[in-house]
Amino acid sequence: MDIEISEYRANPGYNGSPMIERRRYLDRIAAATGRAPVTSLLGPRQCGKTTLAREFASTRESTRFDLGSEADVRQLANPELVLGELRGLVVLDEIQILPRLFNVLRVLVDRPDADTRFLILGSASPMIVRGVSQSLAGRVEFIDMSGFDLEETGAADMRKLWRRGGFPRSWLADSEAESVAWRRGFIRTFLERDLPQLGVPVPAVAMRRFWNTLAHHHGQTANAANLGRSIGVSDKTARRYLDLLTGAWMVRQVQPWFENLGKRQVKAPKVYVRDTGLLHSLLGIDKDKELLGHRRVGASWEGFAMEQILSALDQPTPWFWSAHGLGEIDLLLLLRGRRIGFEMKFSEAPRVRASTREIASALGLDHLFVVCPTRQAYPAASDITVLPATAIPSLPERIEEL
Repeated sequence: MDIEISEYRANPGYNGSPMIERRRYLDRIAAATGRAPVTSLLGPRQCGKTTLAREFASTRESTRFDLGSEADVRQLANPELVLGELRGLVVLDEIQILPRLFNVLRVLVDRPDADTRFLILGSASPMIVRGVSQSLAGRVEFIDMSGFDLEETGAADMRKLWRRGGFPRSWLADSEAESVAWRRGFIRTFLERDLPQLGVPVPAVAMRRFWNTLAHHHGQTANAANLGRSIGVSDKTARRYLDLLTGAWMVRQVQPWFENLGKRQVKAPKVYVRDTGLLHSLLGIDKDKELLGHRRVGASWEGFAMEQILSALDQPTPWFWSAHGLGEIDLLLLLRGRRIGFEMKFSEAPRVRASTREIASALGLDHLFVVCPTRQAYPAASDITVLPATAIPSLPERIEEL
C-alpha cells in the first residue's frame, strides 16, 4: 500500500509554503510496524510526531488515542478490554502519561492470535526506555525523530534552518518575529507545564537558569561542579538537571572516545542544545546579523552541523576525541566497521592543521570530513574531504563510496 507523504500545510502558525515531505520517517514506520508488534516513535514535543502518526494511520485501518486528552484517558479506564478488541493499527500518543499501559501492551501482543500493531509516541526517553525494558523487551522497535533537517527543507534554506532550528512551527512561521515568539513560548511551556507533567519536581526558574547556563557552555565539556556552582546548586543536582534535559531531547551529551595513545584524554562529555533555534533564543539571538556577530557563532555552527550529520546517517551514538593540549575531533562515528571523523569549521576556506592530520592518523580514521559553509566539496588529502554543509544529506552515499 502506498503511504501518503507527511506534509505541513497552511494553518494557524504556519505559512502556506513550502510543504515539507517527511517520507523517510514514514518509510521507517512502515518497515518497523511490519516487523514488530510495537513501534515506539520518540522525540521532543512539537517535533511533528503526532502529524506524522496521523498521516501514517490515514492509510490503513486505525484507532488513535491522545493520552493528553482527558476524554481519551477515560476511554482507557479498562485498557486491556478496550485495546484488546481493536484491529489494525492503534496509535497511543504521549504514552509516558500512562506508563501502566506498557504491561497491558505486553499482554496483548503476546496473545497467540494477536495481529494488532501498536504505534506509541513519547516525549520522554528515560520513561519510555524504562517501561520498555520492564515490559516490552523483544517486542518493540524504536524510531528516534527530530525536527526538520536539511534533507527535508532543502539546501537553499540551510541558513534559515540553522537560525530558526528544526521545530516545524518555528521554521514555518510567517516571519522572524513569529518564529522568535514561538520559541520563547515553547521554552516557557516546556519548563512550566511539560516537565511537571513528566513528574519532574524542579522549579521552572531553577531549570531555566541551568538551561541558560548550558547554552553558554554549548559545545564544551560538561563539568558538573562548575555548572552547579554557576547557578548555586551541588554537582549532583547539576548532573540530575543535565540528565533531565537530555532525557527530554533538549540537550545532547556526546561521550568521549578512549584510545590508548599515551595522552591525557578528556573524560567528560560535551554538551549541546540540540535545536539551534532554541539555543539562539536562550542566548538572546533574534536576527541573522546578531548570530553572525555573536561570540558563540562557531559553537552554534558546530552543534547545527553535528545534528544534521547524525540525522543524515541515522546515528544515535556519537563520540568525540580530545586530549589536553593536543586538539580534538569534534565527532567520531563507527559506520560498518569504519571510523569516520568530522571537524566542524565556520569558515568558507577552512585550514586543516597538521595536528588534526596527526590525530586522525593516530585514531586510525578511515576518513575525515571537514564540514563548513563553503560552496564546493574538495579533497584536502587522500583521506580528508572538505564538505559544504549543504551536502550533508549526501553523506550516506559518499561514505559508501570510500
